[in-house]
Amino acid sequence: MSSGPVICFGQQPCGFFPRRFLVAKIVTARRLQAKLGGRIVYFCHDSDHDPRETQTTLRHRRTGEPRTVNFAFENKLQRKYSPLFLKRVPAGWRERLARQLPAFVGDAGVAAFREVAAADVAGFCLEMYRRLGLLDGIEVVRSGDPAVRRAACAVDDFYVDVPFEGEIVRARFLDGRLRLHEGGDSYVTLAPCQFTPEQVSPTRDSRLRWMQSVVHCTHYVTGAGEKDYLRPEEAPEITYLPRDPIDRADEACTEFPG
Repeated sequence: MSSGPVICFGQQPCGFFPRRFLVAKIVTARRLQAKLGGRIVYFCHDSDHDPRETQTTLRHRRTGEPRTVNFAFENKLQRKYSPLFLKRVPAGWRERLARQLPAFVGDAGVAAFREVAAADVAGFCLEMYRRLGLLDGIEVVRSGDPAVRRAACAVDDFYVDVPFEGEIVRARFLDGRLRLHEGGDSYVTLAPCQFTPEQVSPTRDSRLRWMQSVVHCTHYVTGAGEKDYLRPEEAPEITYLPRDPIDRADEACTEFPG
């Protein structure tokens, strides 16, 4: 294993054209690497189940008006509760959206979108990022990878991927029971079942320690919102630095190298 710096940033797949804050994290990590050397790791939290993570806001190339689009989902249960790496991309969705993209994205972006073949939402996003040149030379560690889950430390705050009504759902383990949050104070409690580390992923509050037990980073690029829940005392060996500022951070980036 390399003894040089390991520069990490973390992010859920955040749109089939990545949100600008992710691009800012990448730029920050590359600048630090140019100064310190070492390698860059993208901790891709594709275990997240929130469908809002992949909403993609594009601006019309002529009028400048924003439009927010997202993947289609095969059913409500999958949309709401399945991990991003298990939300399937329905047949025909890519082709339908590709016909609309020229009003919002240049030829290179449209061509990249048309070429993506991934069958799941997280994989689709990652393949797009690679085709757009954003991940060149960057190692990707995915929280949904069974090998990563086996290697990670145990945490006491976690989710479990379990079968439910024909889908795999990400259920919160609370008070010894598996639960799906319906909103507010309402939960669906699932039948008890045995599970293994390959089914477990961290919550927001336990993610840093879980990630660090696998990545062993020396530097971590933080997002604007991460300061509200990151617990640096759980990984004091890391040097934390904020990502570069960027305007319209939540909108999609549609300008890429090359």
